[in-house]
Amino acid sequence: MEFFDNHKKLFPTALGLFVGLTIIVAILPAINNQENNAPLPASIPLTADEIAGKLSFISNGCVGCHTQQVRNIDMDKMWGNRPGIAADYAAITRTDFWRNTATLMGTERTGPDLTNIGNRQSSLAWNLLHLYQPRAVIAKSIMPAYQWLFIEKDSLEKGDVEVIIPDKYKKGITGKIIAKKEAIQLVAYLQSLKQIPLPDGKILPDFLYKKEINPKAVNTNTSSLPDGALLYAKNCQSCHQENGEGLKGAFPPLKGSPIVLGENLELYVTIIMQGYDARPEYSVMNAVGIANNLTPEEVTAIINHEKTSWGNAAKPVTPEEVKKIMDFINLTAKK
Repeated sequence: MEFFDNHKKLFPTALGLFVGLTIIVAILPAINNQENNAPLPASIPLTADEIAGKLSFISNGCVGCHTQQVRNIDMDKMWGNRPGIAADYAAITRTDFWRNTATLMGTERTGPDLTNIGNRQSSLAWNLLHLYQPRAVIAKSIMPAYQWLFIEKDSLEKGDVEVIIPDKYKKGITGKIIAKKEAIQLVAYLQSLKQIPLPDGKILPDFLYKKEINPKAVNTNTSSLPDGALLYAKNCQSCHQENGEGLKGAFPPLKGSPIVLGENLELYVTIIMQGYDARPEYSVMNAVGIANNLTPEEVTAIINHEKTSWGNAAKPVTPEEVKKIMDFINLTAKK
């Protein structure tokens, strides 16, 4: 008992045990992880603007509602093509000597997971409008509006990025809404969040606890095309809306659209694959098809869904027609 009564022996011993356990339990495993979990070959370091956007992401509290981790369970399939692995985070380093923001995996999904948001929603126009007024693009969103990241000006100046606001949300706005540099940097960080493909030869991790499919509920449709409605919801609905009517003043309608109902399939496919600049009437559309690696069958399914929904009654197209145009687009892009 004399040892416990002698503070000169007790305190150094306790300190030594604490330091020793810290080395064994925390430091050595961390070093081992760093040595055995290299970044994936296709990973790209963040640019200066993306790093600044990451700091804005933290300071604005985004990390409190959004995760960046795809768990290996079936319900997380919607957030990424595969479960997350240690290598996904191996390239992330300290912000600086004082700040350790190595990972932002999060703990709560009040909002959607952002692991692959750079592929799911890469449109600059959509992201800026979403920051300015989330309800403009997602009617039931509970996300706060980050309008302090924008300013109102009477006229545009060189370098200004204007946010196209739907007419419904222009109340009290007399000028033009311009994104501040911080907003542009925040979107740049969001656009950088893309799930990196595994190297060739690597086995794709599987999702666990898959839902059992009721044989009686299996779709008996003999068509070889994927579900166009599901693909539309995943790739197009956030801008053009579930009813196909778009957002007046921001994103064009597909209901009654001359492009959707017309016979210029080359223009239609090119817009889906490479995007389209419809300014000043609408926002710039990003290259959805290229960004999301859509196949000819998937593009065909989307087109046919749009041609036959919301009262549209246009002639469906075939995968062969779409593939021919996509092959030409890819060939032109390589030149």
